[in-house]
Amino acid sequence: MRVLSGIQPSGALHIGNYFGAIRQYIALQEGNDAFYFVADYHALTSVRDPDRLRGYVFNVIADLLALGIDPERATLFVQSDVPETTELAWLLTSVTPMGWLEKCVSYKDKVQQGLPAEHGLFAYPVLQAADILLYDADVVPVGQDQKQHLEITRDIAERFNHVYGKGGEVFRLPKPFILDAVAVVPGLDGRKMSKSYQNTIEIFDDPAVIRKKCKKIVTDSTPVEAPKNPDTCPVYGLFKLFAAEEERAEVEQRYRQGGIGYGEVKNRLAEVIIATFAPARERRADLVAHPTRIAEVRAAAAERARRTARIVLDRAREACGVG
Repeated sequence: MRVLSGIQPSGALHIGNYFGAIRQYIALQEGNDAFYFVADYHALTSVRDPDRLRGYVFNVIADLLALGIDPERATLFVQSDVPETTELAWLLTSVTPMGWLEKCVSYKDKVQQGLPAEHGLFAYPVLQAADILLYDADVVPVGQDQKQHLEITRDIAERFNHVYGKGGEVFRLPKPFILDAVAVVPGLDGRKMSKSYQNTIEIFDDPAVIRKKCKKIVTDSTPVEAPKNPDTCPVYGLFKLFAAEEERAEVEQRYRQGGIGYGEVKNRLAEVIIATFAPARERRADLVAHPTRIAEVRAAAAERARRTARIVLDRAREACGVG
């Protein structure tokens, strides 16, 4: 099964990225043909400092390798290392109705958050469609908030197939792979964890920073001895993602019966986060100390990605008459 997904280099990776996407990447690289990319073209809509963008790209590759992406099992490449992406995006743009893009919730949300209403942000779903269709992906692991973009990818592919397929299919229609149990990871303020909300706990934060951030998680004023609802508490919402089953059950029971304070759970949450990512933190430090290893992984992956992409792009060019 061909698996394809990407992640934006717009800042440090956080816990929401891990549970919403990266953990799935690691699992799906086993027994599948996995392609994962660092979406630096997409990041241009929000990151305008070239040195900072290059740094983000390097860091994301280091992060993913440290967390368990294996370059022997998965193709981990950078979007801009495959120029076929932008050519396919233009071919897809030529058949994409404006109305489809105007309905995209992500565009409206980002404009409301203060990003300028530029064409790159508006046409983001077309470039994302090119990212996916270029590799004949069968499934795409995505967060719940990205499901609409995958639906648009399928719509664009179907329209291109209808216009140019002549009875056959130019593009394979991908399916989403969504892990519903952790579709939304709570942030420090109780909303979805997101860089946009500045409510994140970064995966590779210093342990002291992780402890400090956990103490800031928003809670109510319910006293220690009173019962609490674990289903609506962001501290427990994070804790249950990390803790072992026995520990989760113990804390949940004490929530419902009373006798546990938010401070205790915040402390336990911080320590389990630190312990969970400790091995990856060591691997990352070693990778960063040897940047040529990262460069070698990037170059080899770009070559593999381009070979695959060229097959699909040539098929699309032939279908619409520009090749």
